[in-house]
Amino acid sequence: METADTLSLKHTSPRKPLAATSTTGSMRAIVRRQYGTPEALTFEEVDRPVPAAGEVLVRVHAAGVSIGDHHVVTGKPYVIRLSPHGGMLRPRKPVPGMALAGQVEAVGANVTTLRPGDEVFGDAPSGAFAEYAIVPADRLATKPSNLSFEEAAATPWGVTPLQALRDAGGLRAGQKVLINGASGGVGTWAVQIAKALGAQVTAVCSTRNVELVRSLGADTVIDYTKDDFVAGGTRFDLAFDTVGNRSLSDFRKVLKADGTFISCSGGNSSWGWILGLARMSLTSLFTGQKLKPFIVSPNRADLLSLKELVEAGKAKPVIERRYALSEVPAALQHVGEGHARGQVVVRIMG
Repeated sequence: METADTLSLKHTSPRKPLAATSTTGSMRAIVRRQYGTPEALTFEEVDRPVPAAGEVLVRVHAAGVSIGDHHVVTGKPYVIRLSPHGGMLRPRKPVPGMALAGQVEAVGANVTTLRPGDEVFGDAPSGAFAEYAIVPADRLATKPSNLSFEEAAATPWGVTPLQALRDAGGLRAGQKVLINGASGGVGTWAVQIAKALGAQVTAVCSTRNVELVRSLGADTVIDYTKDDFVAGGTRFDLAFDTVGNRSLSDFRKVLKADGTFISCSGGNSSWGWILGLARMSLTSLFTGQKLKPFIVSPNRADLLSLKELVEAGKAKPVIERRYALSEVPAALQHVGEGHARGQVVVRIMG
């Protein structure tokens, strides 16, 4: 039986790792010069970046791999190209990757919160799939003392459900919350954070993940291959959707009259994102229910809140697979299939 402890499942990549070497002033990195499938990525030696004012150079020990990284690499949904990670015809930033953990190598001017040698974790705008990455100082925090670098690299995903449940949803102790997609990279954090906030948690996942999700603290677990949460009869104060596989009307049916629906998934197409946003905004005008699309805003304060939860034993990462830096294409392919359980991480430096 699986527990809430960090999982370590042995993985053998089906493709031969790419080879690259690194010399002084350079680094090894995963590079993208155009949008496309993960197989189009290359493993290269590139110049090591230099931090500007307010920035930190991190020697990356581990990086997280999420469905968001897959979107950034493929450029789909096309709306992702309008974000800071994008570029309409080709990527603005050659090295992808966001969630990371490592050690501060150097700091730019005006950085007072960190110094060389500090062990940190956080969310880079890009560049995490490399031996060194530039990160704004206000998107880093000192690493939780009870986590390894690999575990810490899987922790920034917790910021999404923290902000969605606590801030956008206003979740309070005793309220009932439904979490759809409870076994994924965001969902596993959502279950634990909702419990830490004192909520009664109903989690939706597939058969193979029921025991895992229950071990994370869910009060009720619905196996969607056997039961439909819409037919259960329970009415929730808040519903949080991480996967986008059910209609807005389905979630509205299980919400209380003044309940809140929050979605951090817009589907797999640009029209899905746009129409979903428009429909929620329009419907909210004619109902007491609050329907909210959600986009995370990475910041140091919420990383520190997560650190506090982790060090108090109230939440922890669930790592499904570990890959080498040269295996990032395989890692992205895996998360892109949509069935990853918990987090996927890349080992970069020991």
